[in-house]
Amino acid sequence: MKAKKITKAVFPVAGLGTRFLPATKSIPKEIMTLVDRPLIQYAIDEARAAGIREFIFVTARGKSALEDYFDHAPELESELRKKGKTDLLEMLKDTNMDSGAIAYVRQNRAMGLGHAVWCARRLIGNEPFAVLLPDDVIAADPPCLQQMVEAHAQTGGCMVAAMEVAPSRTSSYGVLDVGSDTGSIVRVRGMVEKPRPEEAPSNLAVIGRYILTPKVLTNLNRMKQGTGGEIQLTDAIAEETGSASGVHGLRFRGQRYDCGSKIGFLQATVAFGLSRPDLCGEFEVFLHELLAMQKAAQ
Repeated sequence: MKAKKITKAVFPVAGLGTRFLPATKSIPKEIMTLVDRPLIQYAIDEARAAGIREFIFVTARGKSALEDYFDHAPELESELRKKGKTDLLEMLKDTNMDSGAIAYVRQNRAMGLGHAVWCARRLIGNEPFAVLLPDDVIAADPPCLQQMVEAHAQTGGCMVAAMEVAPSRTSSYGVLDVGSDTGSIVRVRGMVEKPRPEEAPSNLAVIGRYILTPKVLTNLNRMKQGTGGEIQLTDAIAEETGSASGVHGLRFRGQRYDCGSKIGFLQATVAFGLSRPDLCGEFEVFLHELLAMQKAAQ
């Protein structure tokens, strides 16, 4: 049976972003800029490239800047038009959403990723959907979610993005218990949320991209608090490993940056800056000079 087309995506953006205080005291973490685009724009662009047409944000208090970002800015656009800055006007098109394409739902209690996805259940309905965590910025061609959509057309069921991590780091991730393994796609027979290294079934970790069936929402309906006292999305997906279509992990092709951490954000800033033709030359010279000065000072 051919898998249904994925047209809806959920973006859980209700977190407080405490690791980036004091910056996140006044702006949502997802609006923090990586070079010249906010984190959320990278996630939206990736979703669009994968064929997503309906965007569902799970937000919380203090996130109104996200709504404003994706709205039209008539005064700004008028000023740019008067000054003939057509290149900047064209750039703004990617930040504008058509009426009805984007929806917002509140998560009024911080009860974990599973709870955040469950909050969007009425907007998702009875069809498969994607989940993207903006903290995970993935540089890939084609984009990670597009790779997953293409693989999901063959497998159906649930699919998670996966990557190898150091065994000592398994306690920071959901980890896959791998059944069959064809290289890029693995059949999952179990999932463990943040296991200790000595208890991890593998070092294949789940990264913040998912394609899920509506059955996962049914599982979340009866979920109790799991690891860390939160409702874990991993637990609800794991219940589907025994179903006919099952759960698969895709070893995506690309580089993932954990922009939920300060070091990951800095690494992504350098990598994305060096990848920009308009910036890389001068930026690379600066980095070489900076490293030379540090070595000389040692």
